[in-house]
Amino acid sequence: MSQILLIHSSVHGYTQQICEYLQRQLASQDQQVTVAPLDDAPDLALFDKVYIGASIRHGKHRPTLYQFIETHRAQLESKPSGFFSVSLVARKPHKNTPQTNNYMQQFLSQSAWQPKLLQVFGGNLDYQGYNALDRNIIRFIMWLTKGPTDPNTKVEFTDWQKVDQFAQQIIKE
Repeated sequence: MSQILLIHSSVHGYTQQICEYLQRQLASQDQQVTVAPLDDAPDLALFDKVYIGASIRHGKHRPTLYQFIETHRAQLESKPSGFFSVSLVARKPHKNTPQTNNYMQQFLSQSAWQPKLLQVFGGNLDYQGYNALDRNIIRFIMWLTKGPTDPNTKVEFTDWQKVDQFAQQIIKE
């Protein structure tokens, strides 16, 4: 049984939800799992494995993600670890793998940590859950990328089977 830490960098809470789902999947297979926000992560030394999930905000991962990685790089590299990115762009079949997702490629080019286990998940679109500025920015981006623009749209683009597969990969590491 492993002690696993799932850290989330989440703006609207959806990446946290994915981490909590992973926690349930892993716990059902006798793994001890802790979920924590990036800004309040426990000591990484207490865990056998560490995985970070981060959402995209206005086309970027949050700067605190890169600061955290720089501070904890040695620990992340000393044990099984991985990274997943959550974005609305990943709703598209040709942008939903680590190799084809621009945000993942951007992360890998900016991060000193190069985890072997990588994944990309589609996010959650909930216009009513955003403030007016975010709602308009996201609607514009959706219009540009031929996504839903109706302000009443609420849809999950997450492939939960893919999340299940990621959980299995965590166990095997």
